[in-house]
Amino acid sequence: MSVPQPHTDVSSPTTATIRRRVEWVDTDASGHHHNSAIVRWVEACEAELFDGLGLDGYFPSAPRVHQTIDFTSTLTFGQETTATVAIRTIGRTSLTLDFEVFGEAFEGQGRVTAAHGHLVTVHMTPTEDHATPWPQATLDAIRKPHHPPTAHHETNKENH
Repeated sequence: MSVPQPHTDVSSPTTATIRRRVEWVDTDASGHHHNSAIVRWVEACEAELFDGLGLDGYFPSAPRVHQTIDFTSTLTFGQETTATVAIRTIGRTSLTLDFEVFGEAFEGQGRVTAAHGHLVTVHMTPTEDHATPWPQATLDAIRKPHHPPTAHHETNKENH
């Protein structure tokens, strides 16, 4: 029996958003999106998130141990989608991400939530076969305050 890990809520969730179009390869025989398309879009969004945090080594060391997806609406070929991933919590060895995938307005129908859920990854080093603590650099990158970019203003050299 394992001991539950303490989790630290991420005060302002770190998020990433991507946009994709439902391609023919993303559909099944019914002409609606295949469930694997949701997984691929969420993974692409997750990659965008960790790339933005400067954590290039995240994927090789963070296998999934749990994933839940609720499919709530269908998407069709040619429809624009938006996927959003947000870090909910980070523990000593695990990380929980929430996600949503939306179908944008298409063919007279409004925006819909196509799927939502969460996934849990754990940190593993190449030499271990079990979860290990996250490196401090990963914790620092996730926990540091993230502020929206501000406009860059030119400095007036005459005043300096």
